[in-house]
Amino acid sequence: MENKPLNSFRISRFINEEAYGGIFLIIATLVALIWANSSFYESYHYIWHDYKVGFVWGEIDLVASLHHWINDGLMALFFFVVGLEIKREIMGGELSSMKKASLPIAAAVGGMVFPAILYVIVTINYPEYINGWGIPMATDIAFALGLLAMLGSKVPLNLKIFLTALAIADDLGAVMVIALFYTESIDMNELLYAGFCLAVLVAANFAGVRRTVFYALIGFAGVWIAFIYSGVHATIAGVLIALTIPARTKISENDYIDKLGKYLEKFKKENPDTKSTLLTKGQVHVISEIEDLSKKAHTPLQKLEHALHPVTAYFILPVFALSNAGVHIDGSIDDMMIHPISLGIVAGLVLGKFLGISLFSKLMVRMKIATLPEGVTWNQIYGVSFLAGIGFTMSMFISDLAFKDDSFKQIAKVGIMCASLLAAIIGMLWLSLTSNKSE
Repeated sequence: MENKPLNSFRISRFINEEAYGGIFLIIATLVALIWANSSFYESYHYIWHDYKVGFVWGEIDLVASLHHWINDGLMALFFFVVGLEIKREIMGGELSSMKKASLPIAAAVGGMVFPAILYVIVTINYPEYINGWGIPMATDIAFALGLLAMLGSKVPLNLKIFLTALAIADDLGAVMVIALFYTESIDMNELLYAGFCLAVLVAANFAGVRRTVFYALIGFAGVWIAFIYSGVHATIAGVLIALTIPARTKISENDYIDKLGKYLEKFKKENPDTKSTLLTKGQVHVISEIEDLSKKAHTPLQKLEHALHPVTAYFILPVFALSNAGVHIDGSIDDMMIHPISLGIVAGLVLGKFLGISLFSKLMVRMKIATLPEGVTWNQIYGVSFLAGIGFTMSMFISDLAFKDDSFKQIAKVGIMCASLLAAIIGMLWLSLTSNKSE
């Protein structure tokens, strides 16, 4: 069971990685926009959309554009990490009990429902645009936490934890939306095969198999490839595989502390000459035993999350931004910004997120189902409600699923960037002006 200092350290590390990852995202986005609107636009389009890579093995044909591999491959790994975060938070984090989880979950629900409703209201007279209702439902945790981190000590750690828990619950909602509403046709044979492979992984978990390479092989060769051919988006496979990863230690916390103490005593006795800088053979052996003991005290889930989270924050999401944010402005930017798709996204992300998160949070506290995190004010909740309107990565990802027409996708991405920028400015100004004021 995690103690409080360790939990705070883990949360702080997670937030810092997301914050720095947000800087990489911004740089990648700017590079993509400049590249796509320069004289080198053709090279941008060729590299990401026309250049094919992959392999063919028998009936398995996995040759596609880099853009496709990023959105179906690298983003599946991103969603795998999201799945690990969701499982960890449910088992021992901010979503582990109703008392902890009720406020961020309710806020996330409000922050998904209101944006979708506002988007539908704006586009109600345009049936061809209505399918984009899922685009403004998502929050980009890297951008949002990155901006929140810039305020430093002006905002309490508990506010950052609230935003993190909200965004993780929001991610779970986005996964469900993709699985249920943005899947056109399903190959049941492939889906049944994927289900069988998932059952194997679940059985292995219960049987005590802890080798991550086993889960990687079955997950990739069985679940992910089957999802590629099933019609259900491959990123869902990432989340489902993550939920099968063992989250139990091989040794209890008390046994670990007890045995570690004995090993340390043994380590001291092995070399009575404390002036010597060299270790004895006995001490080297004790260190190996401590390393083996520490491995038993780790969970595969937390080891994987610890290893992969920097990869997603510093590599996968920036590469996704580089390949997806390159909106080529062909025509009037003003026309794209006032297009119903764009207006619906702006209304959803800026106004919908604010209303949904703040109203649902207020409702939960008024009904005494939840309480505000310690040290957090309502003004700070309102500010975070605006910051949650930074949809960017997830919104762009869903826009590619929502629309087949490339021009609609481009308009949607212009709307996403405008809305995210507006939400960021309002949220930062709000928190800067109100964080030092009392309610």
